[in-house]
Amino acid sequence: MDILKEKKNRQYNDYVKKVTPTHSLWGNMWKAFLVGGVICVTGQWITNMGLNLGLEQKDASTWCSVLLVLLSVILTGRGIYQPLAKFGGAGTLVPITGFANSVAAPAIEFQKEGQVFGIGCKIFTIAGPVILYGILAGWALGLIYWILKISGVA
Repeated sequence: MDILKEKKNRQYNDYVKKVTPTHSLWGNMWKAFLVGGVICVTGQWITNMGLNLGLEQKDASTWCSVLLVLLSVILTGRGIYQPLAKFGGAGTLVPITGFANSVAAPAIEFQKEGQVFGIGCKIFTIAGPVILYGILAGWALGLIYWILKISGVA
């Protein structure tokens, strides 16, 4: 019995090794750096263009954010962002474009189910918890700051 069990375990382990994809840590880091860098350079270019057109830094930065989100949603809708994210990994997830993609992708995927049950219900599937806990953390930290300010500590 033990020999048969050992043989099955060995066969299973060989199978797992065969089907498990191997990843190169350095390769993945390089791709993330490359793709994230291109996104950030694009954002800096947009900001610089805004400054060259006479916008103040705050306004140029706002336009940069808006245009990067718009570009991300357009690339998501065209089916370009997902292969880019698969290639670039965390390089596409960290910037604001990754957040825009996480909102747009479920909405696009479930639009066939209608405005309410498709887009309305699924649009914040991934981004919803981020927004919820971001607001909750902001509220809690604001409350702590307010209490510290009233008590004279802050």
